[in-house]
Amino acid sequence: MCYNPHRLFLPRASGCEAMRGREEPQIALEPQIQRLGVDMEITLTINGEQRTFSIAPSTRLLDLLRRAGYYGVKHGCDDGSCGMCTVLLDGTPILTCVTLAAKADGRSILTIEGVGRTPELGWRRTEGLHPIQEAFIETGAIQCGFCTPALVLAAKALLDRNPNPTEAEVREAFSGILCRCTGYLKPVQAVLRAAARMRGEPVPPMEEEAQRLIIPPEGPLPLGEGFPVGEISPPEPEGGAGLQTRARTIVLPTIVLPQRIPETRVVGKPEKKVDALRLVQGKPAFTDDFELRGMLYAKVLKSPVPHARIRRIDVSKARALPGVAAVLTYQDLPRVIYSTAGQSDPIPGPLDTFSLDSKVRFVGDRVAFVAAETPEIAEKALELIEVEYEELPAVLDPREAMKPGAPIIHDEPEYVPFDGSDPSRNLAAQIHIEIGEVDKGFEEADYIFEGEYVVPKVQQASLETHVVITYWDEDDRLVIRTSTQVPFHVRRILAPVLRLPPKRIRVIKPRIGGGFGGKQEVLIEDIAAHLTIATGRPVRLEWTREEEFTAARSRHPMRIRLRTGVKRDGTIVANEMYVLSDTGAYGSHALTVAGNTGHKAMALYPAWDEKGEPRIRFHADVVYTNTPPSGAFRGYGVPQGFFAVEVHMERIARALGLDPLEFRLKNALKAGQEHPFSRAWSEGREPRPEIVHTCGLPECVRYGAAYVGWHEKFGNPDWHRVPGQPHLRRGIGVACVMQGTAIPYLDMGAASLKMNDDGSFNLLIGATDLGTGSDTVIAQMVAEVLGCAVEDIIVYSSDTDFTPFDKGAYASSTTYISGAAAVKAAEQVAEQIKEVAAALLSERGSPVSPADLRLADRRVWAPDGRSVTLEEVALSSLHHRDQRQIMAVASYVSPVSPPPFAAQFAEVTVDIETGEVRVDRLVMAVDAGRIVNPLTASGQVEGGMIQALGYAVSEEMVFDERGRVVNPRFGPYKIFQAHEVPELGVIFIETVEPTHPFGIKAVAEIPMDGVAPAVVNAIYDAVGVWITQIPATPERVWRALRAAGKDSAPGEPG
Repeated sequence: MCYNPHRLFLPRASGCEAMRGREEPQIALEPQIQRLGVDMEITLTINGEQRTFSIAPSTRLLDLLRRAGYYGVKHGCDDGSCGMCTVLLDGTPILTCVTLAAKADGRSILTIEGVGRTPELGWRRTEGLHPIQEAFIETGAIQCGFCTPALVLAAKALLDRNPNPTEAEVREAFSGILCRCTGYLKPVQAVLRAAARMRGEPVPPMEEEAQRLIIPPEGPLPLGEGFPVGEISPPEPEGGAGLQTRARTIVLPTIVLPQRIPETRVVGKPEKKVDALRLVQGKPAFTDDFELRGMLYAKVLKSPVPHARIRRIDVSKARALPGVAAVLTYQDLPRVIYSTAGQSDPIPGPLDTFSLDSKVRFVGDRVAFVAAETPEIAEKALELIEVEYEELPAVLDPREAMKPGAPIIHDEPEYVPFDGSDPSRNLAAQIHIEIGEVDKGFEEADYIFEGEYVVPKVQQASLETHVVITYWDEDDRLVIRTSTQVPFHVRRILAPVLRLPPKRIRVIKPRIGGGFGGKQEVLIEDIAAHLTIATGRPVRLEWTREEEFTAARSRHPMRIRLRTGVKRDGTIVANEMYVLSDTGAYGSHALTVAGNTGHKAMALYPAWDEKGEPRIRFHADVVYTNTPPSGAFRGYGVPQGFFAVEVHMERIARALGLDPLEFRLKNALKAGQEHPFSRAWSEGREPRPEIVHTCGLPECVRYGAAYVGWHEKFGNPDWHRVPGQPHLRRGIGVACVMQGTAIPYLDMGAASLKMNDDGSFNLLIGATDLGTGSDTVIAQMVAEVLGCAVEDIIVYSSDTDFTPFDKGAYASSTTYISGAAAVKAAEQVAEQIKEVAAALLSERGSPVSPADLRLADRRVWAPDGRSVTLEEVALSSLHHRDQRQIMAVASYVSPVSPPPFAAQFAEVTVDIETGEVRVDRLVMAVDAGRIVNPLTASGQVEGGMIQALGYAVSEEMVFDERGRVVNPRFGPYKIFQAHEVPELGVIFIETVEPTHPFGIKAVAEIPMDGVAPAVVNAIYDAVGVWITQIPATPERVWRALRAAGKDSAPGEPG
């Protein structure tokens, strides 16, 4: 029997999809091979080249290939559940992390390095990229790029045997390979486009798509008007059978222009990502794709108990083990308290963490560090460490944490509180905000609605786990090569912990295989650094998948109570929220995540009084428990808040018989109004008033409703029924959301830009591209200013020695903050270029003023049509006359945080017999200001919706009575696979935000906010029961149906 551990909807699943069409993993050798205790010799043909290896019988094929330099083969798990290690063995996809190398003896292996290469390598010409690789680049199917090699290889195997696949067959081919970034849509579209091209069929170019998927401004769309879906949704393409699929080969989103948009040449265009070429070839771009002589391998001994003091620890046997270079305990390290939260100085939260401590506070907490010659020796050393624990009472339920007599988790005298921290009450943070006359508003209300909502602890599940390499350079400076979102914060935070000045620490951020907030944490860098200090040698540390679940960070689980006062006409007159947030054993991001929950989610419905003042009360208790710590996760507290708020709003609208769309828009924040929280709270800084300049939410609702056919489906009993399947009910739901763009008066980004001899430019930015495409969109903005192509901008990012400071990749700020800094630098460089060009043009003809020149098409143009090339300008300035380097450095701090807005729509089918929820369609209409690159932006929305869908219906970290995570791996922790995701639609409502030079706002986090409430609201629309705790698993829905005695949709006979 074939069992697929990722299958989400078990009642009607066949369960065999993930491994169909690929060779079964080989996890054991024949007995006679196993008995061999010496190395054995095998011969492999890898990418057409025959190679011989001497290996131990237990060597995995994954380890052999990576040690041989095939870094496109990635490691993301150890049980074959993620698919990152996929290669083709004799043309068939296999999982190398569960295949012994000896089983491949005499066979042919294809890795991504053998699929295709850059066409031109100096004077040498190669066979070029494979059509699949080209399609991945042009469709924006590459985000972080960690899963890209596996997806490309799986696609190649499919097209080799079936040149005309359907969408379902492409998704099936991808079903064993997880992707956390893209939502799978663009990779599927890339394969369909490649297949069509390989069959010789026409595929419309991106430039053509970009024009026909934009709806020009022709007046507002009235709410409730039946807008023809064909006029707003992407058109079906022409072509062969392989093109007639739900995904289509049309990849760009629908863009609505409510106002005239300034004409641009590069900004707004679907430019290829600047990093796509290296990622699609599997180049060694990631932290672990790096080897050093004499490298040691680190492992960490972790606590098996949730709360204890270490009474005795004996590491003598471990230190005596041959091959062990160092074993460190709390007795060996300086006792320096700090916070792991990667935030600006001062960190807005308590200091409550030590590299190693004599007390452990959760199952998985650190006990000892080991560095050894091999990972196997390091693991053996961990087994030899003897630890005697004095177990202490543990508290696992946040509702018990503040009760009198509860175990005190942080009793260390060094504890440094921050604004509401009280470790004697297990309080990591506390917030109380009251804006306006809230009690008076409740007195004026005709109805008061109350509800409690529960959201789970979920994992970021980046496919690349945390990994770091540390070493001393030739100047005895500590180099930390790490997969981090916050390299400059890593340097600042670790300096006192390591007893090194920041000037002796260099942090290099290579490519990151997904972050989602989980790598906004100084999580493992100190471990490797301590071991390098102890041994003087390079040290590598990589978290396993289980360690990601048990010892990394996750989303804060919360219990949220809402109380809302409403008039009979649907006017909200008072809003109150109480949040109980579980920060786990340590308080990183405790204050700011909870603050964001209220700051964003409560701000959408301000409950204005007759004087125009909001009436909002917000209180949050953030408590310690003996569970793995929570931290930053994409959305940063806002998804938790909007799940509660938007389900609550739907319940109010339904109870009062109001149209859900009209009710929301009637009460929602509008352009020209003051952000209701802006005077009351900021992330650790003094709050200042902010005006919301742009708000496209009404258009998001109108066009989103038109796209999904809301008015034809909502309240239509015929649509709710599924013909011939009486056990199924359809439903449609909506949620309105807002987010923020950076942290005002706090987030700072900088950029350095210099001109090269050939008229190209080096752009150095401290910003961190997690796969979001920030390097690309910043390059587009710079190219727009300089009148050149994106390919002329060479982007370097995130090396604390060479790139300017940047606070890092979080708070949806990179494009807005770092992009604005890059634009300022580009404007300065443009002025310098004009000065040199004016001198050249004046030498060759009539005098011209720099102020009269413009940059376009890699040239500098005079009003009379004369021009000089950028290369001529560069050569003149560097070599010929008045020599100087044309360059500039600029930085930017924003005084505002302009909010993006969105309307999220969901369609579901619910099985009333089993409680199974199938999400059929997700459509998000987003106001994110101007869209710099519709490919990267729509990819962010698509991927975010699928990540949020897991939060809504399947993902949840589950603990036993001892505080142990019972599902610390993929499979039991259910992430959507390619064949399970619903239809996706993206609409951008382009407003022009006046606080940014190109009118942009954020887009990365807002897709996380609306899916869960929209799905839950759709479940109610389908079967008439409210799910107030997510994920909405079949069990929870089934129990709600049984409790309510429901077996029909609202309005239908029971």
